[in-house]
Amino acid sequence: MPDRLLNDRLDWNLLRTFRVIGQELSISRAAARLHLTQPAVSQALKRLEEQLGRQLIARRGPRFALTEVGEQIFHLAGEIYGQMSQVSSVLEQPADEVIGKVRLLMISRIVCERFDSFLADFHRQHPRVDLEIDVMRSSDIVSALQEKTATLGLSLNRRPQPRLEQRLFLSQRYGFFCGKHHGLYGKKDVAEGDLQRENFVSFASDQIGGMLSPLTIFRDQQGFSGRIVASSPSLEEVRRLVIAGFGVGCLPAHVVAADVEAGLLWPLPPLEGIADVDIHLLWNREQRMSRAESVFIEALQATL
Repeated sequence: MPDRLLNDRLDWNLLRTFRVIGQELSISRAAARLHLTQPAVSQALKRLEEQLGRQLIARRGPRFALTEVGEQIFHLAGEIYGQMSQVSSVLEQPADEVIGKVRLLMISRIVCERFDSFLADFHRQHPRVDLEIDVMRSSDIVSALQEKTATLGLSLNRRPQPRLEQRLFLSQRYGFFCGKHHGLYGKKDVAEGDLQRENFVSFASDQIGGMLSPLTIFRDQQGFSGRIVASSPSLEEVRRLVIAGFGVGCLPAHVVAADVEAGLLWPLPPLEGIADVDIHLLWNREQRMSRAESVFIEALQATL
């Protein structure tokens, strides 16, 4: 198909749908994220393949992977979507009053009074800056910032990322806890060795090389042999599963302090905690920021 004809006929919404399919590698998860039906997402993929005249997905039973062309289109779609998201900043007119939109990506359940106070102060000073907050996995936050589809992110990040600026936002001390339905709940004479055979509730990123690998390393070093019986990428859901008694879980001590006070969770040894996990403020240094975005980032850095 000639380039000019392809440019005229290509539906950019199909590229956006394919970008999410490529991120999730699942039609059902892509449909849930886009708030569409699975048949609608499958039809969008089929239409894009027809428009391009190339197969983008190689299906292997219930699983699939991107073809070589699919990989290239996936990366191009990310760049295009990032450029499209900057239209609002191009159209924003300079003025004394800061007007615009800030899109902030965050991992789940960040508890920080200083950050809450910053948001209140910023809104009082700049009431016409609209704030959109999305809760995502750390890996998805990093990908979105690299694709320039968000202003900034608050994410777990163990190593520097290409093109991203990084500032320490909050250090969280993780410790072991069990829920009120667990056999160890309420016991004051529990030793570290008593945890070695207990089953665990885990984060999806709690694995060697993952964002929460310090938790994995600690368990391996201590010789813990229990099974991981439940997992989730969401801190809120890991907390829920621990409270429900599925197993012992590693949770940020300051985040669940109120749950301990309320009798929902019980702290387990070592009571000083097991690992510090840092949350970082991230943004893309190559991204053209609107005035509202620049003011927000500068003010948040000043708070840190």
